[in-house]
Amino acid sequence: MRQSFSIGIGGAAGQGVATPGDIFAKIFSRRGLHLNAYNAYQSIIRGGHTFLTIRTGQDKIPTTNGRLDLLIPLNQDTADRHLALLSAGGACLFNADTIHPGTPADGVQLCPLPVSKLADISRNKVAQNTLAIGAALSMMGIGFNSLESVLEEQFRKKERAVIDENIAIARAGYDYATQNLKPFDHALPLTDARYAVLSGNEAMAMGAAAAACKFYCAYPMSPATGVLHWMASHARKADIMVRQVEDEIGVINMAIGAAHAGVRAMCATSGGGFALMSEGLGLSAQAEIPVVVIDCQRAGPSTGVPTKTEQGDLWQMLGAAFGDYPRVIAAPLDIADCFTLMPEIFNITDRFQCPGIVLADLLLAEGRLSVDPAVLDFNPPVDRGELITSNGAGGTNGDAHEKYLRYKITDSGVSPRVIPGIPGYTHVVSSDEHDEDGILISDAYTNHAKRRAMMEKRMRKMDGIAASIPPPQLRGPANADVTLIGWGSTFGVIDEAAELLREQGISVNHLPIRWLVPLHGDAILEILNNARHTIIVENNFSGQFARYLRSETSFVATGHIRKYDGEPFFPQHIVDAVKEQLAGTTTLSIPEHEVMV
Repeated sequence: MRQSFSIGIGGAAGQGVATPGDIFAKIFSRRGLHLNAYNAYQSIIRGGHTFLTIRTGQDKIPTTNGRLDLLIPLNQDTADRHLALLSAGGACLFNADTIHPGTPADGVQLCPLPVSKLADISRNKVAQNTLAIGAALSMMGIGFNSLESVLEEQFRKKERAVIDENIAIARAGYDYATQNLKPFDHALPLTDARYAVLSGNEAMAMGAAAAACKFYCAYPMSPATGVLHWMASHARKADIMVRQVEDEIGVINMAIGAAHAGVRAMCATSGGGFALMSEGLGLSAQAEIPVVVIDCQRAGPSTGVPTKTEQGDLWQMLGAAFGDYPRVIAAPLDIADCFTLMPEIFNITDRFQCPGIVLADLLLAEGRLSVDPAVLDFNPPVDRGELITSNGAGGTNGDAHEKYLRYKITDSGVSPRVIPGIPGYTHVVSSDEHDEDGILISDAYTNHAKRRAMMEKRMRKMDGIAASIPPPQLRGPANADVTLIGWGSTFGVIDEAAELLREQGISVNHLPIRWLVPLHGDAILEILNNARHTIIVENNFSGQFARYLRSETSFVATGHIRKYDGEPFFPQHIVDAVKEQLAGTTTLSIPEHEVMV
């Protein structure tokens, strides 16, 4: 079993829940510990419950698990909601002046902090937060120097008096806990490892920058806004043109225009914004202009639950725009993969001159994960494909090469692409169906033979794309009793659930799907036809991937585990559901989310 330590920090929006989380994350990562953080919050600026969970340990931490070792409630509501998540050995650190936590489970330590005696709360409204951080680190057996250095960094833009005040408050909390509170049975370990801590949005933005993306535009829409924040903050250093646009229709067309001019271009949104981009995406396919679009899924339909996670946009991506056209759709498996996927999908969209969609979700976009710096390759291979960037003839009129056909019919379906303005390569680009030279085929009458030939040319790209992406690989014993199938962000939670099930004597393996279009149906069938009991796990109501897999391969799983309450799976949800289905009780399990957020 993975050894870990979990902290829950809760309060109302505006009470400063995020800052303690950032401080703990930095301290844990600098101790060489893995961590995973997830913030459950409401879509209002002030008020509304916010609950941040950080789980850390020496082992890789793929997900939070709904269990707490330490609860820090910043208001009464948090104490009332979450005290029951603590079990024997846990502790609740709270402001004794304002919070009455009630009766905890046996073996849980209540740790009241006399906040008004330890700090001047009239001067510092978030003094209870800083006191609690200091007290918590004392109980974990972490030296105060670690906290002091992080506070120096956290408040480096403030006046020296502000930094000194916060360090003094933290010291007061640390010393009080050392003298009055029982430490945890095991101090948090210290290792020589070093990890970066990234959100999925940061990782996708960094991966795009590493892939030589030079144009980014967006309309702010949670949970994708973090990509825009990173891009705007680093635009000058990374030499990226960044634009905030008035709406998503403008966004997709601006990105396509930049890509047409020759640079790698990207945009990001959520499901509602993507709906507005659909027609433009068809232009990218028809004009054969590569563009990358990130969709960070949230709970729908319509505005839905804007600050909650879901995997409900798959069929929207499959049906985006109208007509048949080549595309590639990939779902990153974790936050590290949010980085590594970006160079891959940029290379594919450039090589095959088609749109590429990255299907992430709020869990990945706004969650945070420790990442091995070795994974973050800032010099990945860059393959621009059939891109002509200069007149190879050596002259100014281009007479030394044959007539340029932008949409030349080729065996691969990929035609030579030129940056506009290069002498000798004049060409026409249009959203209408066209001939090899880009001239429309339907002004006077439609030439059906040319239409068929051009359609077949474009769609031949799918064969090349399929050959360029790896088929999914089975994780775990090949002859397991149960095969769990997931896609995208369910990767980590299924992996941990499979580990827990194996410890309980149930043989389980895991088939994660990363590339959704094209889908390696034959390879998936070869794996699943040998499976004994197959269960598809996904964060939506209708089983969108199960339906897609059936439409592509005719494969029907034995059972399903689905969640659509806006919150992610915990490993125990899957463990309990697998046992329930193996017992023959049901073929569809819908876990109840026990954390009231």
